[in-house]
Amino acid sequence: MDTGSHLLFGLTLAGLAAVDPNVAANPELLPALVTATMIGSHAPDFDSFMRLKGKAAYIRTHRGLTHSLPAPIVWAWLIGCGSAAIFNQWPFLFTLVLWTFAAVCFHITLDLLNGYGVQCLRPFSRKWWHLDALCLFDPYLFALHSVSAIAWLFLNMAPAPLFAVTYGLTAIYIIWRLTAHGRTMRIVRGAYPSAGTISLLPSLSGRVWQFTAETGNMFRLGKVKDGMIIEEAAMPKTPEDSLPPQARATLGTDVVRTFLGFSDRIHVNVSPVAEGYEVVWSDVRFWTNNKMPFGTAVTLDRQLNVLRERIGWDKKTWEPPHV
Repeated sequence: MDTGSHLLFGLTLAGLAAVDPNVAANPELLPALVTATMIGSHAPDFDSFMRLKGKAAYIRTHRGLTHSLPAPIVWAWLIGCGSAAIFNQWPFLFTLVLWTFAAVCFHITLDLLNGYGVQCLRPFSRKWWHLDALCLFDPYLFALHSVSAIAWLFLNMAPAPLFAVTYGLTAIYIIWRLTAHGRTMRIVRGAYPSAGTISLLPSLSGRVWQFTAETGNMFRLGKVKDGMIIEEAAMPKTPEDSLPPQARATLGTDVVRTFLGFSDRIHVNVSPVAEGYEVVWSDVRFWTNNKMPFGTAVTLDRQLNVLRERIGWDKKTWEPPHV
């Protein structure tokens, strides 16, 4: 999810830690605990520093090793020990490590629930996993946890019962969103019974779902609103064995290799430009409002030499899809 949400959830996890007898009986532990859970809640996204090496490097690494199977244990001990040292809370090291571990795991779980996904099974698998149930920013979870944090910090409400209810409602909400995803998937599957892979992306409100369905040699694209299928476009697939020569000439570029390592529902378009050709590789899964905003573009001269290349999102942060 977004950085603000992750930090907020780190704060509310520190409040939930009041259910732990060690925390409840030792209020001097709270500063170290808040520090550990807030840093732990953001730690998997420390890979954002790879932006300094360019967009391709960032896309290759983001939500990879820092979100992998060993990551929660590594982050928990690093951050837990650091917090214990800074606040001199070594007697409660295991408590700090435990709650930091919970913060890191919650971060990775939330990222798994959105459309971009995570490589959470590394080092055993480099496959991208995504459950497509939540947006990058979820206004309902953010509002719930913000109200709870304000009630704790400014209204002096007892944290243990307050955050037990908050996280209970959070679990119910996530289960409901997963159930809504499954129900919508059945609707799309019923409309396209011969479809292969079907993917869904939720809207910010949660009422509308964008779908991509593979049928034969076509992608069927549209949305589901109030249980009704609205097909908005059909797009031909681009089989690997029938790529035009201009597209084949871009396969060795860094941006296309990076793109193909992330995306598996792909459309390729070759357009003539003044210098030669522009080859655009787009991820059909993120199609919305007649656009495919995630992809890579390579400009070639007429001898198919690479002139320029770029990769990433062609949209504003607040525009859909919210992944």
